[in-house]
Amino acid sequence: MTGILLTQALEILHQNCRKIDETEYVSIEEAVGRVLAEDVHALIDQPPFPRSPLDGYALSAGDTEGSSKERPVSLKVIDEVFAGGFSERRIVPGTAIRIMTGAPIPDGADCILKQEDTDYGMDTVKIYTSLKPWQNYCFAGDDYKKGMTVIRAGARIGAAEIGVLVGMGSTSVKVFRRPRVLIMSTGSELREPGEPLGPGQIYDSNLHMITAQMRIWDMDISAYSIVHDEPDDAAAFIREHAGQSDLIVTTGGVSVGKKDIMHDVMKILDAHQLFWKVCLKPGSPTIFGLYEGKPLIALSGNPYGAAANLHLLVRPVLAEMAGRPDLMPRKVRAVYDSGFLKSSKVTRYVRGVYDNGHVKTTGSNESGVLSTMVGCNCMVIIPAGSTGVEPGEEMDVLLL
Repeated sequence: MTGILLTQALEILHQNCRKIDETEYVSIEEAVGRVLAEDVHALIDQPPFPRSPLDGYALSAGDTEGSSKERPVSLKVIDEVFAGGFSERRIVPGTAIRIMTGAPIPDGADCILKQEDTDYGMDTVKIYTSLKPWQNYCFAGDDYKKGMTVIRAGARIGAAEIGVLVGMGSTSVKVFRRPRVLIMSTGSELREPGEPLGPGQIYDSNLHMITAQMRIWDMDISAYSIVHDEPDDAAAFIREHAGQSDLIVTTGGVSVGKKDIMHDVMKILDAHQLFWKVCLKPGSPTIFGLYEGKPLIALSGNPYGAAANLHLLVRPVLAEMAGRPDLMPRKVRAVYDSGFLKSSKVTRYVRGVYDNGHVKTTGSNESGVLSTMVGCNCMVIIPAGSTGVEPGEEMDVLLL
């Protein structure tokens, strides 16, 4: 298929990628950002014992009846307990135990009086208010009880999830394997940073931009490299690493020039091409196909064309493979303060900065210009057939 709409391209991509169902156990330290492969059930009650939620005195509510600042009740302080310790003494009528936040509540106590409502007595304490049974009392299992489902399969592990896992003593967790991405940049003019530039040569920003974005999205990179404009070399690189990869992403060589090698590469690999060219700007001549069942997305070599379609086409594939709906870009409406006066035969994606319901252009939107992506957090969607957008019009914006 040639010259298809973005919606058609996304549907073809959806039909030809699969969620990765292989799982692995990782340590808690390595679990941040991973997707849970099974429900997590509490291993213990949390807290595992009744604990004090504040600094004060553990006592019996019955001993505080009628107490006030004017007519305080006095209780004998028989012990003191801190977080990490415990008291072997039992509360009986007329006694109290000094207690600190997080400490186990002693037997016989049914409430905790905050120290601000006392005279802070050490041997005998004066009580300035009355309490009800179980007031300021944190029961065992108040957060969660043993056996309770505390995190559902499919959840992405963040700081709170790590806290819950560690709080019940877990040292490892079962997660889905991350997608492994093979990245190839084509072009005999490309050089790595630190290498001297000869006539007509440039440093390869695309390769490192794409690998950086994969790391930001928490993907694994199986291999990445520059390959010169030799179809056999490019095909050999893909063959070598495809077996350890779930997705192949290339940049460059997708148009109709003499050195646009990806068409030949697809033939050499006997890959099944499913579309070429998507009706959008920038990066229209994207190729998509399957090599040994692995999705292969060949992006434009123009830096902004590659960057835009990394979000428009590659990102949805990775979201599905990784079970990461949070990875999908979100669309909002915003007032376009800058406007865009060019006409657009096809849907155009203009880089911009979104802030509080307004969006403005960051500068040049030419495909070969990358510097105006710095600070960009969205793309303004200019619909096909537009004769220009005046400043102040409301537009759809894709947040990145």
